[in-house]
Amino acid sequence: MTLLTVWPDTDPGTVLVRTSDPVEIADELKQLGVRYEQWPVIPGVTKENALEAYRDRVARVTESEGYILVDAMEMTPSDDPEWLASAAQARQKFLAEHTHDDDEDRFFARGSGIFYLHVKERVYAILCEAGDLLSVPKNTTHWFDMGTRPDYVSIRFFHDDDGWVGNFTGSEIAKSFPTFDEITAAR
Repeated sequence: MTLLTVWPDTDPGTVLVRTSDPVEIADELKQLGVRYEQWPVIPGVTKENALEAYRDRVARVTESEGYILVDAMEMTPSDDPEWLASAAQARQKFLAEHTHDDDEDRFFARGSGIFYLHVKERVYAILCEAGDLLSVPKNTTHWFDMGTRPDYVSIRFFHDDDGWVGNFTGSEIAKSFPTFDEITAAR
């Protein structure tokens, strides 16, 4: 179940908003210019079949938002030491606060991850799960946590080849807030 948690950016111990109601989540995020939608969950989605499984919805988003590149990526847990090291390295990179020069639209076809948006002196943690589409506007300060054992398939939308490149702020704010593993364990 999707979960939105909001804290003051200086006090991760004070929860201002905590809701799993999709309408409340969409309303709260809309005030930030963030689009949130829920699509039907299709069982058995993989990186290889995600774009076909969601073809009509992907076409709608691509057309309405002007995206020219769309792909699917998959993270599946493994006990292989190389995979664990690679996943840990990727996680550390995404955990650093950054912006992008392009919108960051992600649809979770399977699994989950948390986008943390740092906007207007608040931190908004959106636990996205299968069926969730989140559009983070360009230049929005944020970070992403996929957990210590990432397990998801996501569809990514881009306006250009370099849109996904992060512009890191150097802030260590992400270290102050609950992680994916902590938030999902507390549910």
